[in-house]
Amino acid sequence: MKYLSICSISFINLISISMTCFLSSLYFLLNSMVYFIEWEVVSLNSLSIVMTILFDWMSLLFMSFVLMIASMVIYYSKEYMSADINLNRFIMLVLMFVLSMMLLIISPNLISILLGWDGLGLVSYCLVIYFQNIKSYSAGMLTALSNRIGDVALLLAIAWMLNYGSWNYIFYLEIMQNELSMKIIGGLVVLAAMTKSAQIPFSSWLPAAMAAPTPVSALVHSSTLVTAGVYLLIRFNVLLSNSLVGQMLLLFSGLTMFMAGLGANFEFDLKKIIALSTLSQLGLMMSILSMGFFKLAMFHLLTHALFKALLFMCAGSIIHNMNNSQDIRLMGGLSIHMPITSACFNVSNLALCGMPFLAGFYSKDMILEIVMLSNINLFSFFLYFFSTGLTVCYSFRLVYYSMTGDLNCGSLNMLSDEGWVMLRGMLGLLVMSIIGGSVLNWLIFPVPYMICLPFGMKMLTTVMCLLGGFLGYFISFMKLYSLNKSLIFYNISNFLGSMWFMPYLSTYGIIFYPLNYGQIVVKSFDQGWSEYFGGQHLYQKLVNYSQILFLMHNNSLKVYLLLFVFWTMILMNLILLF
Repeated sequence: MKYLSICSISFINLISISMTCFLSSLYFLLNSMVYFIEWEVVSLNSLSIVMTILFDWMSLLFMSFVLMIASMVIYYSKEYMSADINLNRFIMLVLMFVLSMMLLIISPNLISILLGWDGLGLVSYCLVIYFQNIKSYSAGMLTALSNRIGDVALLLAIAWMLNYGSWNYIFYLEIMQNELSMKIIGGLVVLAAMTKSAQIPFSSWLPAAMAAPTPVSALVHSSTLVTAGVYLLIRFNVLLSNSLVGQMLLLFSGLTMFMAGLGANFEFDLKKIIALSTLSQLGLMMSILSMGFFKLAMFHLLTHALFKALLFMCAGSIIHNMNNSQDIRLMGGLSIHMPITSACFNVSNLALCGMPFLAGFYSKDMILEIVMLSNINLFSFFLYFFSTGLTVCYSFRLVYYSMTGDLNCGSLNMLSDEGWVMLRGMLGLLVMSIIGGSVLNWLIFPVPYMICLPFGMKMLTTVMCLLGGFLGYFISFMKLYSLNKSLIFYNISNFLGSMWFMPYLSTYGIIFYPLNYGQIVVKSFDQGWSEYFGGQHLYQKLVNYSQILFLMHNNSLKVYLLLFVFWTMILMNLILLF
């Protein structure tokens, strides 16, 4: 009962703070207000350590969404993690995770951003290795080391900010937009954001982080860890417009979106499919952000958080009922056995696809129409629309494998919707996944965009979605994914299905070879030449000389007299001889 009370207290507190933040964000948004608060923590002579906090509609709205999703996830964990004897520790870790995200959201200062940033990295490592086995440890190491690259980039940006006399970057963005120094800082911040949001070539850690418990995945993939990079770039959006860094980001994020969409169509692990869909949506956010539309990126960030958290919670419920099996080939007919969970799953899936009047439709449709209006090249245009088709393709493939036909698993599974605690957590997000997009649309864009396009281009998004859904369902239905068909095109299937070999390159490139090389360097230099010519050799010589001196000092006077007499006699004899 003690553990359940911790879940309940956390849920009530988080949902209360979330509602407060949401109402405050409405007030700030309607009155165009920004509060910049400076709290002097320590003042010692001329030294003053100041904590700065930025409250505007963006930070308050994002905080309210993070807290709302975290409260639902904690409530959901009350049943999902009920068999865990360390549930208390799990809830504490989740709360630390949310707290780190809060610190990152409200910071206009690179130092305090780094505190939140590293807090996210550390706690995410603890959560990924929560189920203590070899696979979790490997995934945790890959996650931690991949994110360290971004942490170093952020540290370098902090060092470079010393040129300006303050780490409050928010003061300098407008003035130094065209300065080389700020472009360097912008490049480092983009690198940090790319590692945290798993853009190419740092994508392999995101599906590996699925080793964490499902409630953590719901939180990480919707509103916390992976969105931290996007949120940071939304704050630094001025540096991306009309710059080389922005163009590079557009290319990499477009390729990430395309690669994740292709990879998800070859995957059979339920959680990894949803993880790759997160990667695809992050690519979409990053690419529209690199074109300068930061409000659209923020809009899609918030709507995506709602339906992605719901999608993971439904997946967790299904895995929970399937005796911890994640293989979609063993599923089937879930709509009969688990109707409420299936309804939530399908609504969140359709919101992801951009089904009209669900949450995802408002943001995705507007992004794609803005792309058609913008001045971008054909390759980027192709990546946007083909990736949108692939999203619907893998979503309908997932629906085919999980919802239709008969159950392919063992007959000992007791599939049911009786877990009412988990269902209540899911139903709370279901409502938001339906109405969230419309509400946010009116809040963020009170005056609607006038997007005037020819009929063919206006219908292009719908056509791509319908075509993708049709292909996804019927290719699965015709069993074209089956083993013998995949073996004909084995090399292509292997390349596309393994994220363009990025996991192999990352594990060998980031973990195996650097650590191996490090061991050789330590043995040959630190424990080799530098030991012989350095401190150890010098120490040994000094020890030997001190032992000789010690022997000499310890001898008595008569020994010295005898030696003196002996050497005197020899000298006298030599003098007499010569």
